[in-house]
Amino acid sequence: MIALCDRLYMTLAQYLDWEPQQLEKYEYLNGEAYAMTGGTIPHNRIAINLIAALHPHLRDRGCLVLGSDAKVVISESGPSFYPDVVVTCDPRDRTAIAAIRYPSLIIEVLSPGTESFDRGDKFRFYRSLPSLQEYALINSDRPNIEIFRLNTSQKWELTAYEAGDSVALRSLDFTISIDLIYEDVTLPTSNSAQQSTEQKLPVLTV
Repeated sequence: MIALCDRLYMTLAQYLDWEPQQLEKYEYLNGEAYAMTGGTIPHNRIAINLIAALHPHLRDRGCLVLGSDAKVVISESGPSFYPDVVVTCDPRDRTAIAAIRYPSLIIEVLSPGTESFDRGDKFRFYRSLPSLQEYALINSDRPNIEIFRLNTSQKWELTAYEAGDSVALRSLDFTISIDLIYEDVTLPTSNSAQQSTEQKLPVLTV
């Protein structure tokens, strides 16, 4: 185990060796590890609904759908993130143990503490993955889904979905009702907004 502080840096290889020994999950960015704490029940429920719907569709297609315990490594030097849902159809990922490296679809369920990062720098890193075809952002406060798709001109296009819509995941040839994604999800009311506890904190001295 490596003794870390918020000013001591690791290589990606050191992080991949160190992180499985920890009691918590850590994402890796710019040579530093950042602790991940829990999200809300609606956040988790949305991810589970998607995984449950995608699994039978992908079973015979040679694709894997994985949850928030599967990390995605962007390059040989990092960073490394834990998306809420990730799908890979690349045979090189089928035997992966430490991390997924060739995802075709990444889904993040938004939380107040991480939304700006998911929309900004994290998406910038994800876009550098040659295998990625779609990136979905799902609101956990109201029925709203934004999907960024790579078009034939290699430009990212945005399509937004609201309550009552059917959501198309074109990279997987899959369509799902937005109501099914939010099935059994208790959304916060306007006068009692529920705040997510999910944050990414720098590692302190251990």
